[in-house]
Amino acid sequence: MTEAKTTDKPRSEEASVPRARTDTSGNAKNLVTSKGTTSIDSGVVAKIAGLAAREVSGVYDMGAGTARALGAVRGIVGGEKSATQGVSVEVGERQAAVDLDLVIEYGVAIPDLAAGVRRNVIMAIERMTGLEVVEVNIRVDDVHMPGQGEGERGRIEGAEPEPRVQ
Repeated sequence: MTEAKTTDKPRSEEASVPRARTDTSGNAKNLVTSKGTTSIDSGVVAKIAGLAAREVSGVYDMGAGTARALGAVRGIVGGEKSATQGVSVEVGERQAAVDLDLVIEYGVAIPDLAAGVRRNVIMAIERMTGLEVVEVNIRVDDVHMPGQGEGERGRIEGAEPEPRVQ
């Protein structure tokens, strides 16, 4: 550890203090300063990304098939759906990268949806953490069809399904 140096310089000349990047509004995000370091756990960034992605209209659910199945089981036994389902992140001292698995609503333009999700996730992470988001990779795993899944919930287990034709 290095010793702190004392100087008789005015505060205006102390501009050489290392600082994290500055966002577009000009507010310094002091993650690494001469006074200490603020570290943000990857779980926090993943939760922010998951919540921000779900805010975008056209996102039905998140996660690959297995993750969604486990989330459904968790819901049946009274657990809450995880905000980080379908999200993986890498977090460094000043940057973050995000991977998202999405299930989209049928009829939504995928390029437009991806751009909206990407924009919302980047804005939320950068605003809340001060980390620079270097990439948001989006993988569309499935398309939710209107009425899909709702009929299954109301069915009695073990009952014969209704025939498609008569």
